[in-house]
Amino acid sequence: MFFDGLSTTSGGSITTELRVNDRIRVPEVRLVGPGGEQVGIVRIEDALRLAAEADLDLVEVAPTARPPVCRLMDYGKFKYETAQKARESRRNQTNTIIKEMKLRPKIDQHDYDTKKGHVVRFLKAGDKVKITIMFRGREQHRPELGYRLLQRLAADVEDLGFIESNARQDGRNMTMVLGPLKKKSEAQAEVKAEKVKSMGVKAAEKEAEEAEVKAHREAAHAVATPKKPRRRSENLDPDMEA
Repeated sequence: MFFDGLSTTSGGSITTELRVNDRIRVPEVRLVGPGGEQVGIVRIEDALRLAAEADLDLVEVAPTARPPVCRLMDYGKFKYETAQKARESRRNQTNTIIKEMKLRPKIDQHDYDTKKGHVVRFLKAGDKVKITIMFRGREQHRPELGYRLLQRLAADVEDLGFIESNARQDGRNMTMVLGPLKKKSEAQAEVKAEKVKSMGVKAAEKEAEEAEVKAHREAAHAVATPKKPRRRSENLDPDMEA
């Protein structure tokens, strides 16, 4: 799951540090259980109590929601697994190509689906993808629009990739890097296997088509050349044939 850790400082900059346990200072939250089940809206005191009883952490995963969304999880384990994925990605960096996809914060659904399709293709190929949100004019004063779009895209492709580099401001733009869940070598092996499978299917289809054509030709030939009736021998006695 990709976590929405957005918070805005007085200077308008974005920080992606998640607030945990006593650092969450709101009266109530929408609570999600450790298995992703929806608990509902509860008081912060009750949420902290449930976390303590389950020996888990209460992590604010969507601070911009109303009320904020919090999840019960082992935060230390989550951070460790995230770091492991990042290290694994760095080890494969020499074989990984970084693709780039640019979006506008107010992108329409059709363009979004098209861009997302490219990101899916890149991640399936085992490549990293740098997502760049380009702000213009007054959009520069609404960084949360870009951040939410990045989080939406990350969530839409979470089966194929993970957030390797969190969203950050880069001048007028905002960037985020997605890393593929599969190594480049694994992705290439899958593509090769798929090609071999496709070739086998095509060969079988061609063989079946040729067999069908041959059968049609034989049937047509049989109809066109009927067997000639046996002629009566002129040497035989007519009375014998009667």
